[in-house]
Amino acid sequence: MKSSTLHQLSYDIVFSEDIADVRTSRRQWRQSHYMQNNHFNPEMFFPIFILKAILSTATYLTIQLDEKEHISILPEYLRYTNHSCSPNIFFDTTSLEVICVRPVKVGEEMTFFYPSSEWDMAQPFDCCCGSSDCLGTIQGAKHLA
Repeated sequence: MKSSTLHQLSYDIVFSEDIADVRTSRRQWRQSHYMQNNHFNPEMFFPIFILKAILSTATYLTIQLDEKEHISILPEYLRYTNHSCSPNIFFDTTSLEVICVRPVKVGEEMTFFYPSSEWDMAQPFDCCCGSSDCLGTIQGAKHLA
């Protein structure tokens, strides 16, 4: 495991591949982040993700396919994709592709909009994405106005 201090933020690199790193902060909550190692533009595709398991109930690590099915995915580093109300990627569950929806710079965290794939989240949370479009509490698409 590599360590670094970037802009006074301390983290450990727990996974590294040409496309991205998974970094875990050394702060109290030790949150993990999926960080991009390459520049991507909208409509670019990332590697195809694979269904690891199909589940009948949601967990905080699954993506909802339909009313009764939730999937666990591989590669595992995609599970570290955090939420943003202004995301830069989208999980296309029909084609099993990750699609870039806005320009992504090297070192930028990869994020997606959780309600785009979750009707009623297993673990709602107070969002801290910092976007001007922030919704506050994230609970799933069922709870959007």
